[in-house]
Amino acid sequence: MTPMPSSRTRLSPVWRRTLSAGLLTAALALGGCAAMTAQNPSGALKPVNAMAVGEQTRVMLAGADVVAYFTQSKFVKGVPQFQSTHEGVVFHFASAEHKQLFDAAPAKYFPQYGGYCANGLVYGIPWGGDADTWKLVDGRLFIFGGQGSKDAFLLDEKANIALADRYWQQEVSGSNSFVQRAKRLVFKVPHYKSGDELAKAVAAAQGSKP
Repeated sequence: MTPMPSSRTRLSPVWRRTLSAGLLTAALALGGCAAMTAQNPSGALKPVNAMAVGEQTRVMLAGADVVAYFTQSKFVKGVPQFQSTHEGVVFHFASAEHKQLFDAAPAKYFPQYGGYCANGLVYGIPWGGDADTWKLVDGRLFIFGGQGSKDAFLLDEKANIALADRYWQQEVSGSNSFVQRAKRLVFKVPHYKSGDELAKAVAAAQGSKP
């Protein structure tokens, strides 16, 4: 049997086509067509942590008010009554004032890494992201896939932000979220840690606190 080439090996055209087909198949297995459509708009924000809400096919963070994190320091659910569409993505707000603030400066309020779990981006994986688990760092909004993911990210916040920024800029931004996810679940980054490993590291760090 011919061995599978490593991620560091220059792939032949045949292998590239085979790998691309395999990743696409894996990507489709990770989510349905509706989710793939919601997360991969044609505009500059691709990919995004969005989903269908009612008749709207692509709502950011399931309708969380992204402005409220900055103005109220808490997670607030937006409503369709106050909404804006930016780069093909719909944003819900809790008030007309928040909508106006967003419309005046969308980039200021847009969550980092398309709203995906910041800890996942440390490993090049755009996946998950719960709107009620978040943190503001130097005016940037980071979303996490639960408290465990947030705790893992905060073990070395500065280094993890640098890693997530790098993978977002070099690999994830502009990609298909499902294909990128499948790729990095197969070809893991050198510093990859499993969920169990991260949980143990968090437990050890928290246990060492006075």
